[in-house]
Amino acid sequence: MAFSPVLASKALWQLRVRKRPFVLSHGINARCNLKCKFCEYWKEEGAEMETGEILSLLDEARSFGIGAYNAWTAEPLLRKDLPEILKHAHDLGMMTSLITNGKLLKKRIPDLSDLDYLSVSLDGIKTFQEIRGFEFDCVLDGIMEAKEAGHNILLNCVISGKNLDEIRNLIYLARDLGVWISFEPIHEFGGISGRVWEELGIRDRSAYRRAVDQIIGLKKSKFPIINSLTYLAMVKNLKPDFRCHASDIVLHVTADGRIENCRVARTHLGDVSDGILNVWRSSKDLRKRASEECGGCLFFGYVESSLLYEFKPEVLKHYEWV
Repeated sequence: MAFSPVLASKALWQLRVRKRPFVLSHGINARCNLKCKFCEYWKEEGAEMETGEILSLLDEARSFGIGAYNAWTAEPLLRKDLPEILKHAHDLGMMTSLITNGKLLKKRIPDLSDLDYLSVSLDGIKTFQEIRGFEFDCVLDGIMEAKEAGHNILLNCVISGKNLDEIRNLIYLARDLGVWISFEPIHEFGGISGRVWEELGIRDRSAYRRAVDQIIGLKKSKFPIINSLTYLAMVKNLKPDFRCHASDIVLHVTADGRIENCRVARTHLGDVSDGILNVWRSSKDLRKRASEECGGCLFFGYVESSLLYEFKPEVLKHYEWV
C-alpha cells in the first residue's frame, strides 16, 4: 500500500504527544445477515445509535484527534445510512475503512464512494459455505466488482481447523485478484459452545504449523500478504509475545454507544453520552488495569499496531496495510 507521511505524522502526534487513540473502531450496528457459529456479535442484537447520534460522535471524535474511522460488526452493509456516515467521516478529514462479510457487497458498492479501505472476510473456497453459510461465488462477485470500482481491498482470513488445506489457494487467489490478504488464528471466545471449537478450533497443531509455514514462505516470496514476519511467528506458535497497546491506539464504540477497551476483554469504560474526552480521562486507571490483566490475543490488528507503536523494525518494514 502507498505510505502516507502526512497520515503517519498525524498518527504519531496523536498517539505519542497527545497520548490519545487515533482510530475509532465503531460497531456500527447490532444486526447481521449471517449466523457464523464462531462469532458472538450477531447474538447481541439490540439498540443502535441513530444517524444523527453517529454524525455527532464523528464530530466529537475528530475534535478529540481521531484520524481514522473503521466501521465493523455486526454487518455494516445492513445500515441504509452508511453512505451518509462514511461521507461525514471523509468530510471531516478521516480515513475510512469497513469490514464486511461480503454478502451484500455487490449490491452496496455504489454506496461506498467515500470508503478508503475495504476488508472482506474470506476464510475458504471449497469450505467457504460451510464456514460462513452462503455461496463463495456471491462474495467473489462482490470482491471483483469492488476491485473494478477501484477499491483498496483486503481479504481477512481466519485460520481454523476447517481451512488449513486452503490457505495456499487463498493466497494465490488474492494474488490473481490483485488484492491483499491477512491471516489470524481463530479466537475461541468463552461464550460459545465447546462443540463449535471441537469442529472449528485448531486441534491438529502439526497441520496448523505447516499451513502457517506456507504463509511465511509466500510472504518472503513477495505474495500480497499484509502480516509482518514477527506477527506470523507468534501465530505459528499460538503465543502472543508482545505488549498490547490496543486501548492506546483504538477507541472502541459499540452499536449502542458504549466505549470499551477492546473487542476481546470488552471492559466498559463509559458511554458516548458522557463525552469521549471525559471518558478517556476518567478511565486511565481502568484501561491500565485491564491491559495488565489481559491474557493476550492474536487479533492481527491489535498485534501489528502494537508492534508499530513500539517501532519494531521488521514490522515497520513488512506490515503492508494502510
